[in-house]
Amino acid sequence: MPYRHKKDVELCSDNLDPHASHGYPRPQLRRDNWLSLNGEWDFMLDPAAECTGPRDVRWDRRISVPFSPETARSGIGDTGFYKACWYRRTISVPPLEGGARLLLHFGAVDYAATLWVDGALAGSHEGGYTPFTIDLTTFLDGRDTCEIVLRAEDDPADLAKPRGKQDWQLEPHSIWYPRTTGIWQTVWLERVPPTWIAGIKWSSSLERWDIGLEARIAGQWREGLRLGVRLQVRDQLVGHDTYTLTSPEIGRRLALSDPGIDDSRNELLWSPASPTLIAVKLQLWADRGELVDEATSYTAIRAVSTQGDRFLLNGRPFPLRLVLDQGYWEESGITPPDDEALRRDIDLVKAMGFNGVRKHQKVEDPRFLYWADRMGLVVWEEMPSAYRFTQRSVERLMREWTEVIARDISHPCIISWVPFNESWGAPNLPDNPAERHYIRSVYHLTKTLDPTRPVVGNDGWESVATDIIGIHDYDSDTARICRRYHADEVLPRLFRRERPGGRLLVLEGQAHADHPIVLSEFGGIAYARDERTWGYSRCDTPEELAEQYTALLRTVRSLDLLSGFCYTQFADTYQEANGLLYADRRPKFPLEQIQEATRGFGRLREQSAILPAPQAGGPEAPGQD
Repeated sequence: MPYRHKKDVELCSDNLDPHASHGYPRPQLRRDNWLSLNGEWDFMLDPAAECTGPRDVRWDRRISVPFSPETARSGIGDTGFYKACWYRRTISVPPLEGGARLLLHFGAVDYAATLWVDGALAGSHEGGYTPFTIDLTTFLDGRDTCEIVLRAEDDPADLAKPRGKQDWQLEPHSIWYPRTTGIWQTVWLERVPPTWIAGIKWSSSLERWDIGLEARIAGQWREGLRLGVRLQVRDQLVGHDTYTLTSPEIGRRLALSDPGIDDSRNELLWSPASPTLIAVKLQLWADRGELVDEATSYTAIRAVSTQGDRFLLNGRPFPLRLVLDQGYWEESGITPPDDEALRRDIDLVKAMGFNGVRKHQKVEDPRFLYWADRMGLVVWEEMPSAYRFTQRSVERLMREWTEVIARDISHPCIISWVPFNESWGAPNLPDNPAERHYIRSVYHLTKTLDPTRPVVGNDGWESVATDIIGIHDYDSDTARICRRYHADEVLPRLFRRERPGGRLLVLEGQAHADHPIVLSEFGGIAYARDERTWGYSRCDTPEELAEQYTALLRTVRSLDLLSGFCYTQFADTYQEANGLLYADRRPKFPLEQIQEATRGFGRLREQSAILPAPQAGGPEAPGQD
């Protein structure tokens, strides 16, 4: 397959051609010369992890990448226990004139990956939710083809690694789902020049009305390099500057053209109601006007914070109406079938009256974050949990969480980080000081890496360090919910005596009394024809589900104590039938009724399964899809 030029990239992104059912895998740093390696690979399961190298492998079947072997879409569909699996593919090497490099990118491989190129060990990576890159150039030796072999090791019984909702039992039970092994995000090749823009990080400030830029240059360092940055919204140039580089890393702030008038400023701010994105063109120049590298990106102007007991977006109170989203599909597990599936999910979330999602126990594909940026959906990003508290589990989680933040920090849709859920991985918080120090340390690490967003230290209960108190309360009795959160002097009683889920909400008295409180899990009403499904409470008909949901949301919306809520959940996921939608995304009762209950007013505006043309000012500028 030939390398994609700019026109081909745009076609494969928006028209979803059969060679790549997704757009550029790294949406915030795009180049033209890339090739998706999704498709058929040689494959072998290695149940006892006995093979130590490519020569030991007997290639006995084919797999469709990037779908994990547990899924039907992979063509394997094996949900049993196996500790390792192997992948092989021969690739054509494009011309690499003038010292160009060939990079092999993996979006995510669960859990530990080792790569060989033509039999030579080329690199490894640990962490099932974060990307890694191998420079193939030094292994090619002028050949026009090469064989890449990947070993993925993922012990199904290992509870000391971040695994999220992946079950350790043979059959999924309760709130845990089938395992994910091996490649589950896009694999792709990228041709870059000898010196290239390798990383980019964006931030913004409403007070200074500027954009923060951090860039990293890789490859052969050259004196006199200059980085040009051009910022544009629709046809309006809002920033343009060039910086002389004295080292491979640069940090600068770009002053924007200030419109001066609040209305004009507001038009440039990103929010779910108006997701204005700034298209960015990056150019790396050498002496005498030589263009060394160029790429495109996007960013936005927006600010998130807390003030007293409220969450703020762009300096104004912003009531959070979130839905818990597990991010699974029937035939493909945690891998989205294609870009259209991501767009449809976001369309449905908004059609149901929600303004955001809590991505639960999963670090989602960057393409989802891209569409959330573009379509206007806020995201709580949550780290998949380990289920043991050991030195190794601590080291693994902190390393991978650091990589997660580095990957996603520039997405405007992300408004909060959630490193822990319900004390998973720290099961003895009230009695174990070391576990409390662990939660605090990850909270402060997150604030160090990103001081611009609130951090929910341990969502659900037992808060020891947090900016938002998340409460998980699945009580189905609306009268009790009212009494629990409506009474006089509710905070002292809530923090000292009430125990939703049987746990204390905070472990350090009243220090959190002025924090925003979000009912970050509630509901969980199950409706399914199969009685073997699981739910927090049950109903027998779609009409009963509509009645219970409407009554519960009416109660929760009346609670002035809360700065937001997150309903469980978006769609049925395997045996867990708590969804407002079935697993195939059909609504269990009409979308109009869901929206009216969620928002409490108005009616559903006309929606379409196919989105309208991208909004003006979005990233459809040159180089974006």
